[in-house]
Amino acid sequence: MPGLTAADTIRILVATDSHVGYNERDHIRGDDSWKSFHEVMCLAKEKDVDMVLLAGDLFHENKPSRKSMYQVMRSLRMNCLGEKPCELEVLSDMTENFQGAFNHVNYEDPDINISMPVFSIHGNHDDPSGEGHFAALDLLQVSGLVNYFGRTPESDNIRIKPVLLQKGNTKLALYGMSNVRDERLFRTFRDGKVKFFQPGTQKEDWFNLMTVHQNHHSYTETGYLPENFLPEFLDLVVWGHEHECLIEPKYNPEMNFHVMQPGSSIATSLMPGEAVPKHVAILSVTGRDFKVEPIRLKTIRPFAMKEIVLSEEKEIKNLAKRQDHRAELTRYLMGIVDDLIDQAIEEWREVQDDDEPEEEAPKPLIRLRVEFSAPGGGHYDCENPQRFSNRFVEKVANTNDVIQFYRKKASASRKIPGAADMPEESVLAQLAVDSVRIEKLVREFLEAQNLTILPQNSFGDAVSQFVDKDDKHAMEVFVHDSLKSQLKHLMGMDQADEEGLTDALDQFRLEQEAKFAQGLLKTRKAKIKPKPATWNSDDDGSWDQQPIAQLVSDDDEMGDEEDAASVVAPVRGRGKAATTKKAAAPVKKAAPAKGGRGKKKVVEEDSEEEQDILMVDSSEEESELFVKPTAPARATKKPAPRKASPAKRAPAAPRGRAAAAKTQAKLDFSQPSFSQPKANGTGKKMKDLSDDEIDDDDAFEPAPSTATARSTRSKR
Repeated sequence: MPGLTAADTIRILVATDSHVGYNERDHIRGDDSWKSFHEVMCLAKEKDVDMVLLAGDLFHENKPSRKSMYQVMRSLRMNCLGEKPCELEVLSDMTENFQGAFNHVNYEDPDINISMPVFSIHGNHDDPSGEGHFAALDLLQVSGLVNYFGRTPESDNIRIKPVLLQKGNTKLALYGMSNVRDERLFRTFRDGKVKFFQPGTQKEDWFNLMTVHQNHHSYTETGYLPENFLPEFLDLVVWGHEHECLIEPKYNPEMNFHVMQPGSSIATSLMPGEAVPKHVAILSVTGRDFKVEPIRLKTIRPFAMKEIVLSEEKEIKNLAKRQDHRAELTRYLMGIVDDLIDQAIEEWREVQDDDEPEEEAPKPLIRLRVEFSAPGGGHYDCENPQRFSNRFVEKVANTNDVIQFYRKKASASRKIPGAADMPEESVLAQLAVDSVRIEKLVREFLEAQNLTILPQNSFGDAVSQFVDKDDKHAMEVFVHDSLKSQLKHLMGMDQADEEGLTDALDQFRLEQEAKFAQGLLKTRKAKIKPKPATWNSDDDGSWDQQPIAQLVSDDDEMGDEEDAASVVAPVRGRGKAATTKKAAAPVKKAAPAKGGRGKKKVVEEDSEEEQDILMVDSSEEESELFVKPTAPARATKKPAPRKASPAKRAPAAPRGRAAAAKTQAKLDFSQPSFSQPKANGTGKKMKDLSDDEIDDDDAFEPAPSTATARSTRSKR
């Protein structure tokens, strides 16, 4: 647009995939991730940008450690807070873009001085999870350090509304779409369930910038986001998730927009894409025009990688036909690794500032991939990879995986009867440990098997949840649900012979796989009981990883909640009666009469608080957290007089030792007079029941917690 000046330019520092917390327990590489993120934030402050845009995976885990959270909050506070006013004006309805208690941008909060705001979406590593469905970014937003936008609460019905910003005469429409499982997102786009909103006025004046965090390449048929799925009105797409740095925007002539892939700021795998120099970029938007200024990061640990084929190396080409050549082959490979170390350190020194004092170069990351198949029937006697790697303990940072041996073709071998069929070795060679995707590995393995009961695609999803999301119960829940659904299906069938049962099992499995592929069958996550107040995570371990914490079956959920309540009850020293009351229906009781047992009132209020904690869960579980409708109906009526407990009607104390013994044996929660102890035939006082063993409201009947309690009530 003509006539625009520097005052109309919005300057944005663009970065993605910081992965703070990656390998943080490593004594050499433990601080690499937060140091590179701190450099990014310091660059943003030094270059005096208007805002920072992060395209997901700020944290490496969705439950970051305290150290990771501390380092991120420290960097944000050091660089984002200040007295300089932010010149970006928000024109959109902020409640449509930001959720939570503080549904507005942080620099418009009168209680916080934000000079450089940070806008971020979540990725597949730091996605929301657990009770309340909170992400680590929610903690940063509620603390006023980050503007968390682009949420996708419904992955099957996505509505993307932009954050509308303006500086001078430049208008920016910022679109964000946080990570959604690639196969599901592909299906959602294909079904037309993704809707983009545009500004209502002056559409041609807005620069449309979008950030996504999905697979950019077609690893599988539907396991990526095609660029032509995105709308044509976009001007620039910032693509997260892919770690290879392609910082220069590439034009897509079909869609008429540019795509920029900043890549990660730390190497999380020893692959060729990670060996590319790491950059961030300053994006300058003036009207509808933009330009990109790449900036190379300097705190990144040096990384050098090389791949060789032993049969093509002139120096060792003929070793395969000789005997006892391991030592010579090892010396040759060690020489290559030494050259890679020198190369990595030299490249690191080239990017350092000359005016700064020279510091010792960090230990580099080295990866040597060796294809060791020998032609003509010979073989290469290679040393153990870990033993070889340990030779460079004082020289490299990755002391256990410097070298990787692989073959291109599988050697013929006799198949052991009953052994599992493995994928071709060429497939396994491509699925290196550093680049392995769990779903793909499981699919390649299961394609060689003959599953009868467990659905294949659900199996891969459960393994992915177990590995990527650290869901300790994912496999257990998957197997339990699969067996339960198969059993229910078989029980509904007519009688069939053994061969007919096998066909039925296989047919039902295929139906389950089809439902999962269509999104009609979702993997159920394990339900966790509320953590008891007495549980100490530091001493006893994480509560959600304990066997007693999991609610295995939906049918047994009521009983499990009662068990959870019984764990909480001993905190206050309550007896069995108090425990039963916590598991009862949430019916409000009338306050006791003046001068009554005030202590019992406190117990009832605590019971309601416990019910509030239990009811914070997804909508599909909410109905099960309430007691069946028949229980409240009985609770509103006074029970009929029972022959075995006449004291229920008459508050007078029973006479004689036999009457007292009978009352105690049946645990009748009646209300005898405790102010006037009665003497029996021997002159002894009858034993008083404690307040905790008395139900002071005859109109309330607690729900039974076990089968024994139900049978006891039926006998009365």
